[in-house]
Amino acid sequence: MKRIIECVPNFSEGRDRQVIDRIVESIASVEGVKVLDVDPGEATNRTVVTFVGEPEPVLEAAFRGAAKAAELIDMRHHHGAHPRSGATDVLPLIPVSGISLEECAELARGLAERLFKELGIPCYCYEAAAFREERRNLAVCRAGEYEALPDKMSDPARKPDFGDGWNETVARTGATNVGARNFLIAVNYNLNTTSTRRAMAIAFDVREKGRKAREGGSLTGKLLKDENGQQIWIPGTLKGCKAIGWYIDEYGIAQVSMNITDIAATPLHVAYEEVSRAAAARGMRVTGAEIVGLVPKKVLLDAGKFYLEKQQRSMGISEDEIIKIAVKSMSLDDLKPFNPREKVIEYLMEDPEEAAVRERLVRMSVKDFAIETASESAAPGGGSVSATMGALGAALATMVANLSSHKRGWDDRWKEFSDVAEKGQALITELIALVDEDTAAFNRIMDALSLPKGTDEEKAARAAALEAATLYAASVPLRTMEASLKALPLALEMALKGNPASASDAGVAALAAMAGIRGARLNVRINSAGLTDKSAAAPLLKRADEIEAEALKLEKEVLAAVENNINI
Repeated sequence: MKRIIECVPNFSEGRDRQVIDRIVESIASVEGVKVLDVDPGEATNRTVVTFVGEPEPVLEAAFRGAAKAAELIDMRHHHGAHPRSGATDVLPLIPVSGISLEECAELARGLAERLFKELGIPCYCYEAAAFREERRNLAVCRAGEYEALPDKMSDPARKPDFGDGWNETVARTGATNVGARNFLIAVNYNLNTTSTRRAMAIAFDVREKGRKAREGGSLTGKLLKDENGQQIWIPGTLKGCKAIGWYIDEYGIAQVSMNITDIAATPLHVAYEEVSRAAAARGMRVTGAEIVGLVPKKVLLDAGKFYLEKQQRSMGISEDEIIKIAVKSMSLDDLKPFNPREKVIEYLMEDPEEAAVRERLVRMSVKDFAIETASESAAPGGGSVSATMGALGAALATMVANLSSHKRGWDDRWKEFSDVAEKGQALITELIALVDEDTAAFNRIMDALSLPKGTDEEKAARAAALEAATLYAASVPLRTMEASLKALPLALEMALKGNPASASDAGVAALAAMAGIRGARLNVRINSAGLTDKSAAAPLLKRADEIEAEALKLEKEVLAAVENNINI
């Protein structure tokens, strides 16, 4: 597994596009780094850049971005709505795959040291990279913002982890907060008010830290302290959330600006609902939400399913439709269009060219797929068509489940059918991928056959490659059989319990799945016959026979149930 990290620097410039572009260009100049998103904010005068890659190139890109920001941004002239302490204000490293948070913390400390030694930028290390426990909190590192730095630089308790005094360089660049953290969501909740004070009150209600306790529970009463003289705090309702209230000139409204630092404890939709509740309790309304930067796909899928469940609607619909429900339910497009293809990390990490090659067949129209199949080329062939038939069988069973979930008078059964539809959607995804994979497996055999065979070594290498490719080509249609088999119980359940008006569709689902199974079995057999090692072929053939026998029984049951439903 590749070691992949994400870096999300926040630069203190959100208005001058030329400056922003030059910073982003410096980041993108590092080979092996992919810039996923650039999100400037005029009111905050701040730009969030998101890029990913393996650790070494990401660290170099982060350094170059900070160097360019130090060159182009003069903090003595910076003003914006967001707290900030430097030209590169925050520089967090986030583990994505193959690397731990602790490893990212060590990398962050090394980056902070380099920024100071080579560029003279003072750095605080925060969250997992913090050298001091209290500095795990970014707010502690950034206390007083840029304006407080001259005093902080000379105070042993508050000076940066890397930095030795106020000078002309620091006056220009400010201080950078370098950290390591798990994924967080930055989100602003739009309010139907212009009052910053009221937005701040909502933020205090919901953020984990809460608000300072005051005498009589009023907003202006005397601050309460415990027996040790420490300030008493009333915690908010949302774990792992930081929030403030502010007014945005650009939109002419107040917002609650939130960082959700623990998306497992507080998912986005839970935070949205709670902020909405807190706003309503104070006579206000959340009109929508604005996601700053990117989100993992799961965040929107979980939100979409949450709102579908509230509506008692089937969750067994396409990924795109689930995300659409999330976007509309939280009004993520309230202030400007929300395009998931530009905001979801997984979508942005996809290589369009690689995806186009990998999904060549499934991206075709039905007409083009049929014409391509009919051409003189041997691929796509029976294996890809079998996977297509299996996918259509699963799709029809899913359709009946969704129609049944939505049937008038069956509202109390929506979850029963939704569960079936979700299983069907998973099978559709699996089988659609197998359409192209079967053709790719055939192409592996052709590639192996084209290998040189002039010497004994070349002949041996060619034979080994051909054996491996043939084994793979036999295993892919077996996977098609396994997945198509799972569609038959869904078809049976829908034939027995689903909307009677769709009984024939459940029957066609079974016939299509059965065609996928029997067609794929032929491919298992013909490819297994090409294996030199018959001991490798035996378990494939045995399982294929078992699947066909089980499928024939299920198909018979489905068709009997359909005939009974049709009652002709």
